[in-house]
Amino acid sequence: MSKTLNVSISPHIRARETTATIMADVIVALLPAVAVGVYVFGARAFAITVLSIVSCVASEYIYEKLLKKPITITDLSAVVTGLILAVNLYSTAPWWLPVLGGAFAIIVVKMLYGGIGQNFMNPALAARCFLLLSFSRIMTDYPQIDGVSSPTPLVLAKQGTVVPISDLLIGTHSGTIGETSAIAIIIGFVYLCVRGVIKPREPLSVIISTGVFVTLFSLIQGIPVTLNYLAVHMLGGGMLLGAVFMASDYATTPVTPWGQVIFGCCVGFITALIRCVGGGVEGVSYAIIISNLLTPFIEKLTAPRPFGVRKERAEK
Repeated sequence: MSKTLNVSISPHIRARETTATIMADVIVALLPAVAVGVYVFGARAFAITVLSIVSCVASEYIYEKLLKKPITITDLSAVVTGLILAVNLYSTAPWWLPVLGGAFAIIVVKMLYGGIGQNFMNPALAARCFLLLSFSRIMTDYPQIDGVSSPTPLVLAKQGTVVPISDLLIGTHSGTIGETSAIAIIIGFVYLCVRGVIKPREPLSVIISTGVFVTLFSLIQGIPVTLNYLAVHMLGGGMLLGAVFMASDYATTPVTPWGQVIFGCCVGFITALIRCVGGGVEGVSYAIIISNLLTPFIEKLTAPRPFGVRKERAEK
């Protein structure tokens, strides 16, 4: 009795996870941060989030439709890009800002390089940096809380003001839509780790190295380093948001374990350099994008040696 053999190319064993399921987990993990942002800043934050998502999804659909390519919006990657861009914007942003940023992220950074997995930097972060450089005044317009406009915790810390830790944890302070509540971001971080979407080594290496380098640069400059000062740098601003949802991007960060740790340390070093030595206050977005450019070198440096291959001795 003959048997029918199924001949196919590798991989022969496939995981149950798909791009859509992974992106769905990221969306679920972002929901607590988005919910806190909408609660603190009001309906305008929700509108900015919706506009950003719609812009990203529509840009990908129109681009693929015009170029007669397969429609890929069902993989939810465009939704994730829109969400990440939205949580990096202030609620006071005009309606056209998330629309322009979403189109830039999808068309220029993602689709022109071949689509998902082919981009060399995070699309949402690239769009945020593009908007920061093009519309710096609008992108740094602090939103009002209870009718009062106030600077972000990082600005206050640079001025020597003590910021209550409770404000950093709960999110009752000025900032972008998704960066205010450390607790909400930590909930998303734990969810992604439990689901196996990310490993904790990369986000933790970003946060810890930032604290170390901020301490080092501050001491060199003669700035007193207190627990509150370090807490603001490690919990405030876009640090947690960037470490959890952007520094762990599959396509733009190393795949090797040690490579991920080195990548995280690079992000921490550049962030601390911009915040403490440079004229900037934030720095996480630029730090991740610059480190994205170093990813091929880091992967080559940390690539595992094939089994059974000995390192050749250098001959004189």
